[in-house]
Amino acid sequence: RQASKDKVLAVMRELGLPVGQTATASPPAAADDQEGRVMSLKDTIEAIFAAGPGADRDEAREAFARLQQQLSAGEVRSAEPDDASPTGWRVNTWVKQGILLGFRFGDNVDLSMGGWPFYDKDTMPLKRPGTGVRIVPGGSSVREGAFLGKGVICMPPMYINIGAYVGEGTLVDSHALVGSCAQIGARVHLSAGAQIGGVIEPVGAMPVIVEDEALVGGNTGLYEGAIVKRRAVIAAGTVLTGSTPIYDLPNGRIIRPEAGQPLVIPEGAVVVPGARSVTVGAGKDWGLSLATPVIVKYRDDRTDTRTELEQWIR
Repeated sequence: RQASKDKVLAVMRELGLPVGQTATASPPAAADDQEGRVMSLKDTIEAIFAAGPGADRDEAREAFARLQQQLSAGEVRSAEPDDASPTGWRVNTWVKQGILLGFRFGDNVDLSMGGWPFYDKDTMPLKRPGTGVRIVPGGSSVREGAFLGKGVICMPPMYINIGAYVGEGTLVDSHALVGSCAQIGARVHLSAGAQIGGVIEPVGAMPVIVEDEALVGGNTGLYEGAIVKRRAVIAAGTVLTGSTPIYDLPNGRIIRPEAGQPLVIPEGAVVVPGARSVTVGAGKDWGLSLATPVIVKYRDDRTDTRTELEQWIR
């Protein structure tokens, strides 16, 4: 154990993290206690993660448990709003590193219940949300380490993974998936069959983000760190990935993600499935077309979301 602790401390020194210093005048204590006080959760996780598989198992599990508790309470997030960022969001890499520690140092155990066989990491129990959250009976699961805001409604069956953040008043409908580290805003409607992909690795990659008051239609797929800005409408059957070009008809432009940046759907955009013709090679001769999302208009305060969506997809 001491050798593993020494290895973690060595990594901290290499990273330039403080070791053996106190931020306030406090009574003398044992060296281990003193080092523990000066190490923030972020510094602890970064050091343990950098130490790799040789890191102390008990320390890794303890750090993960602290992170899991803070994620569940919404005190830390895998990504958070940042006005200084071009996308308006910042990835907290250390949080994703900490989640990976939970998988790496967890043990496979029998979690069977109700006559159904389940086997998973002992570090990944199911969440028991507080008052004000409804998880309707019928086969839904929420992992501990996900945050559910007040008034969230989960219709069965659906699944919310660790690191996800679901804002207050959001509806997660049947057969919807909120993947690991996905960030869902307040008063969002995730319709039946909506798939919000998870992004744990690479640890520096942006997770999928859906901002406040957006509507995500049925059987949609949002993957690879796509960002849907507030009040946007993603029509049923639309698929967005990190490299998907979006054809913006009202503004006569094609939205493509910049190098190293995620795809961003503008605020209030109404996006529907579309198609564009293949213009080269055999595809042109065969009359083929490729699916592509299209922005057909932008929401305004006078237009009901559902009404305008019906008008465009009829």
